[in-house]
Amino acid sequence: QVQLIESGGGLVQAGGSLRLSCAASGRTFTSYNMGWFRQAPGKDREFVATIHRSGGYTNYADSVKGRFTVSRENAKNTAYLQMNSLKPEDTAVYYCAAGQSATFVNALVNTNAYDYWGQGTQVTVSS
Repeated sequence: QVQLIESGGGLVQAGGSLRLSCAASGRTFTSYNMGWFRQAPGKDREFVATIHRSGGYTNYADSVKGRFTVSRENAKNTAYLQMNSLKPEDTAVYYCAAGQSATFVNALVNTNAYDYWGQGTQVTVSS
């Protein structure tokens, strides 16, 4: 069992930055691929970014490439999402997720590649 707790959300002006953190419980953090997803009101949950358990592979949604950076610090059992040049359309609840089941890295864009989810943190970007 893994528990995930997100933090770092808030209200920021367009062009600003935020860093989200996802703290994981347990001793097996290094065995989990970590993903970030977001859900805006009235919309489906969408993929944002992922980092392989090795740390050697990352992937991003086209809408955030060049602006967001995903990373992990295994010694702290924590994953991060650095968000720069934020836009109003980035406004959403952001969720981190952990999973072990994906066979291929290109599956990490899918919600079903993840077994555990955090409670979400609100990010609001004002224009």
